Amino acid sequence: MRAAVFNAPGEIGVEERPRPEIEAPTDAIVRVTHTAVCGSDLWFYRGDSDRDPGSPVGHEPMGIVEEVGDDVTSVAPGDRVLAPFAISCGECEFCRKGLHTSCENGDSWGGDNGGGQGEFVRSTHADGTLVRVPDRHADDEDTLRSLLPLTDVMGTGHHAAVSADVEEGATVAVIGDGAVGLCGVLAARRLGAERIVAVGHHEDRLELAAEFGATETVSERGDAAVERIRELTYGGPNHVMECVGAASAMNTAIDAVRPGGTIGYVGVPYGVEEEGLDVFGMFGQNVTLAGGVAPVRAYAEELMADVLQGTLDPAPIFTETVGLDDVDEGYRMMDEREAIKVLVKPHADA
Repeated sequence: MRAAVFNAPGEIGVEERPRPEIEAPTDAIVRVTHTAVCGSDLWFYRGDSDRDPGSPVGHEPMGIVEEVGDDVTSVAPGDRVLAPFAISCGECEFCRKGLHTSCENGDSWGGDNGGGQGEFVRSTHADGTLVRVPDRHADDEDTLRSLLPLTDVMGTGHHAAVSADVEEGATVAVIGDGAVGLCGVLAARRLGAERIVAVGHHEDRLELAAEFGATETVSERGDAAVERIRELTYGGPNHVMECVGAASAMNTAIDAVRPGGTIGYVGVPYGVEEEGLDVFGMFGQNVTLAGGVAPVRAYAEELMADVLQGTLDPAPIFTETVGLDDVDEGYRMMDEREAIKVLVKPHADA
């Protein structure tokens, strides 16, 4: 099969690799029809995190089940499925409490599993990982585009809202105008927030945030952004969703949140160790910090139900679509902020 691989910073190639095969009775092989480039992929693309040259990339697959192991009961060949970015067994202590990203038997889409930006993947622990799309929606392209963000960014934005304790009537600030931040706006609206202040640096993305339900937008940076957020919310919001991961974004959240408030953070915290985090500021203002890597599998069914009934649609975050041969261009467009999120179709007939 063909799959996207990391060659060096700024270089994503496409190579012939061994097609994954069933190795355990709990495995399933999925023909990937839709996948995506993630903002977190840009860390290794930019050289900001280590990755082995030649390793397959991608972690947001959706496709058709080709083959299943003897013990798989939840899906069958021919089923349309989407797959969260982390493989989980669904049975261990942490999966049972909804913390699938801490699964004792967890796995990733890289290595011998094929990589999420390739033509085929092997899902180990298929029953605990794969989410079956109802047959009546399985071939509706518009619906599939709306479901694909549930593999990562929509579930991650939802985790930020849940971690920030967003509730009916809440006032919320969402830090970040990338795909996760935009999905965070959708999630806050879905949970009943009355006021949603979207914070970012790109006017086109803030316009989309407004379409998604943001009641105000802030484009200032640094202290000016904090001042504007606090002005709009009469002293700071009780709920702040940090959806970037940079130390500057986290400290903006800490500086903006109302005393006694809650910050839900889901951005991968690159740079925090070097630049520092204002823990003393949180301590002094009794600010709660909650969140981490999003257990999107825990949210998949409830979010899918809303997508299928037409009350949730994150599809507009996909501003570009490429085939596998052009996946390197997809990375470039996201890196240079020419695209919010790039949808990838590994098969020409998908």
